[in-house]
Amino acid sequence: MTRERIQELLDAGESFTIEYKECIKGLNDSIIESVASMSNRYGGHMLLGVREREDGTGEVVGVDQKCAPDMKKNFVNILNEPNKITPSLYLNLEEFDYDGKLILWVYIPISSQVEIVSGRILDRNEDADQDITNSNDLVANLFRRKSADYHERKIFPYAKTDHLHMEYLSRIRNMARAKRDAHPWVEMDDMELLRSAGLYEENMLTGEKGFNLAAILILGKDEAIQSACPGYRTDAIYRNENPDRYDDRLVVEKNLIDAYDELMEFVRKHTDDRFFLVDNVNISVRDIIAKEIISNLLVHREYSSAFPAKLVIEPDRITTENWNRVQTPGIIDPVVFEPYPKNPTIAKFFMNIGRADSLGSGVRNLYKYTKIYCGGEPELREGDVFKVFVPMAADEAGNVNIHRLTERQQEILNAIKDNPKTQVEELMNVYDVSRSTILRDIQEIKKEIVLKYDKSEQLWHIG
Repeated sequence: MTRERIQELLDAGESFTIEYKECIKGLNDSIIESVASMSNRYGGHMLLGVREREDGTGEVVGVDQKCAPDMKKNFVNILNEPNKITPSLYLNLEEFDYDGKLILWVYIPISSQVEIVSGRILDRNEDADQDITNSNDLVANLFRRKSADYHERKIFPYAKTDHLHMEYLSRIRNMARAKRDAHPWVEMDDMELLRSAGLYEENMLTGEKGFNLAAILILGKDEAIQSACPGYRTDAIYRNENPDRYDDRLVVEKNLIDAYDELMEFVRKHTDDRFFLVDNVNISVRDIIAKEIISNLLVHREYSSAFPAKLVIEPDRITTENWNRVQTPGIIDPVVFEPYPKNPTIAKFFMNIGRADSLGSGVRNLYKYTKIYCGGEPELREGDVFKVFVPMAADEAGNVNIHRLTERQQEILNAIKDNPKTQVEELMNVYDVSRSTILRDIQEIKKEIVLKYDKSEQLWHIG
């Protein structure tokens, strides 16, 4: 978050996606209602230590510095208290200094499920939190909107605990406890935990109840996953000498708990570990980078598509691809981007067990620790296929380049330079490869230089 962005939020005034809370010395009762209503609608920003002026803009009054730690802790606790809000949310207040006054800020993502506060359903209406519990039409619209947007919420009424690795729940409780002392999951029985995590739900519009796709993906046995999501697969490849082949390969079709472990081990096997002193603690930066890459690959992909996710490790980089529901096409700017959860239920589960950070923090961590590891920066590109490029080494001159050309790609570029009339069919014959392979090589070349083909002239133009 930047000073400029905070100022924009203050100048814009309260709306569907912006909420001010004065909250100088503690949290007030309306905070949880605003979080739920915004999460049920479009998501947005909440600023604590700000009050609304008569003209509607925000005036910074500041949060008491001594009270801030308890406020941040209470905020996390209240959003994980099943008696107050279900399903639980995993959000953190972040501190921002505004001319010597402390603002606590949180970005509230859209939830895939309807958030219920003490038995009440709230929706955002302009700058107000509207209780719609007794309005059948408004409640039906809310549930219809949620169920239409998120494939992870598809309920499988015939799925039973026998289809899940229920024995993993004891380990999950330990992971949640390690993430946060007195985590509410620790004291819950198995079904209470699964309901709290949003993995077992009841559709109040249709009356359908049961385990959803998120539950099967996170905890499912192999046959259950293949039945519920037959296109699910992650293909991990290590290339060293020959860029057109692979030296090692791992195909992962297991649940997300096991998939995370196997992919982490694959990255550790084929990359160098480098320990750095960060905040006076010696840590494995490689493991932090791998965690962010893999959690993003597993959590934020679109599971309604059979497009297989890919993780490719080469000597100087790691790249990933996964199918995506596009929000803002193009390269992600870590300073100004507003994160959008593709699978909020899966994301919250991973955050609760420490395998993912709060929404947006993972991207910032990836930029921070890649810079520490090799001096370069990653590139995250959003499109129908979400692509991540993470450099892992610098060249002899100390330069880091996310993209590079293979020997064949360089030869193709040289051929086009020598003869701008070169056709794809000619290149296919020269290299004895398919048309799709040549076109893929050309796309990689276009990442390096400006290369365009004029159909009317049948000529390549460079630059």
